[in-house]
Amino acid sequence: MLPQIESLLVIQDRDQQIQTLQNELDRIPRDAASIKERLAEAQTTLKSAKEQIQKNELAVKKIDLDRKTRKDTIDKLNVQRFETKKNDEYAALGAEVVRYQDMVDELETQELEYMEKSDGLAAAMETANEKLISIKARMADEVRALTEKKSNHTNRIAELKEERVLLVKDIEDSTIAMYDRVFAKKGNAAVCPLQENQCGGCHMKVITDTVSKTIQEKELSQCENCGCFLYSV
Repeated sequence: MLPQIESLLVIQDRDQQIQTLQNELDRIPRDAASIKERLAEAQTTLKSAKEQIQKNELAVKKIDLDRKTRKDTIDKLNVQRFETKKNDEYAALGAEVVRYQDMVDELETQELEYMEKSDGLAAAMETANEKLISIKARMADEVRALTEKKSNHTNRIAELKEERVLLVKDIEDSTIAMYDRVFAKKGNAAVCPLQENQCGGCHMKVITDTVSKTIQEKELSQCENCGCFLYSV
């Protein structure tokens, strides 16, 4: 293998490491935002669960108040029934008692339904609270891990860039300039193996002269399709 290719492969290794680390660094703000979103979502869920319980409790209190009011009315109607001496008035008051009793029965049914619903709402609130506690407990560790990751990756990138500065000193300016252009264009590689008569980078067939130059290893050869430097394996 040509010394230039060996040097370019080492440089490419550093560039790929830098690229990988930088991509992970770029994701850190999104990961941090995701942590905050999970926390906010859990807080919203718990708040909603509490509001549903409060709403249900208010409904039960209102029904209980309405039921008591109607029972008081029934008591008053019964007093009036036994005080009246007129049959038609007695019958009318009796009909009112029945009507109010039906209201009471309906309210009691509704009250039972709300009370049964309260059990499910309490369970939902407990689940939401447990989830929030769990997220808060993990959040500190996740944020700490992201902070450490940012510091470690930043330091490692700096080290790799320093290594790269030393490595490129052994490469001709025109060659490293071409390498940089191809790497930037392709995004992750500028030095690729020749696979039979195909470029290992773009997988396109290369001309016979390029294949020959690559195999002979007397001078640098490049894929005429994508510009990758080629080496024989």
